[in-house]
Amino acid sequence: MAWRTNLACLFKAGGRWRWFAVPEYSFLPPGLRNICPRRKSTAPEKIAASVAVCAADGKEPGNVLEQLFSAEQQASILNVLNTASSKELEAFRLLRGRKSVNIVEHRKKFGPFQSLERLIDVPLIQYKTAVQVCNSILCPESGRKKKSKEKWLLRKFIKPDVERERLKAVNSIVSIVFGTRRIAWAHLDRKLTVLDWQQAECWKLTNRMYPTSFYLEEISSVISKMPKADLYILEKSGLSIQNTSLFPILLHFLITEAMLYALLNKTFAEDGQHRVLSINRNAVGKHFDLMVGDTRTSGRELVKTFLTQAVRKEPRVFFPQEQVLRYRQKVLKDSHRIEELYDSLLQAVAFYELVFDKSVELKC
Repeated sequence: MAWRTNLACLFKAGGRWRWFAVPEYSFLPPGLRNICPRRKSTAPEKIAASVAVCAADGKEPGNVLEQLFSAEQQASILNVLNTASSKELEAFRLLRGRKSVNIVEHRKKFGPFQSLERLIDVPLIQYKTAVQVCNSILCPESGRKKKSKEKWLLRKFIKPDVERERLKAVNSIVSIVFGTRRIAWAHLDRKLTVLDWQQAECWKLTNRMYPTSFYLEEISSVISKMPKADLYILEKSGLSIQNTSLFPILLHFLITEAMLYALLNKTFAEDGQHRVLSINRNAVGKHFDLMVGDTRTSGRELVKTFLTQAVRKEPRVFFPQEQVLRYRQKVLKDSHRIEELYDSLLQAVAFYELVFDKSVELKC
């Protein structure tokens, strides 16, 4: 009996699947013929091998790429590939970075692209990439990508998720930041006009741990002083629960946050609409370039700049003229005790600039 070493079947032996050489098909028992199929003809194998080689090289056989587009579409794509600078090419999908530079260098070295197939000769561009590049040149997605990016930014930095249309319809917000001793808030309208901006002294966490009832009394007292608004924005602390030494402070923040959510969301049970949202502390820091590594620095100088700009024709933040002097004196006098006050204002400004797509964009 002749054995074929290039044909194998899978058998389960000793609890494992193993490959075994099997006899010529015609000599196999009927039971094994169903396990080991007949050898395919050589012609399909050669074609499959050819396709496999092309797939491994990232290229397709023949002029498949040109067959996907009409003559007019090909002319439009080639015009862009042969005339656009590397900077202009970066506007199209998958052409950022080195790929756009490689296209320009290939053009200079070998001349203009005569066909779409030549695009595959460019380093770092394979067949699938070339198809997506051609489609993006024919149908730019800048508008849709910008919209999806904005939606992603909102979902990443503002929780829970709220429809963008609802956020844009907001007339005023109260931005709330709390620490271990104070709760500060800034009431701003959609024109970035400061309607109210103050803080209240509360507990002293470093002295002792307070019962939950004390939190309820303190926070209820503070909320009674806050103005009403369409939305309330809370700062989300970046403290990690894995740092056991900070657990008492983290517990304090979580209790305070839960109390604020519950007491300010008075109508949630009726309509299911969130009126209290959270924004990440470090996201605000990145928005204003206040981050040094993973640490956020003080926003005091930036707030002082806002107050200085208040007398200009088009300031970034509008302060009532009768309050500017008082706010300046407070910043100068109590600079080391009002970090929460700075942060509440910056958080409100960052929220509006993110939602309304102001010129200053949130950095990811």
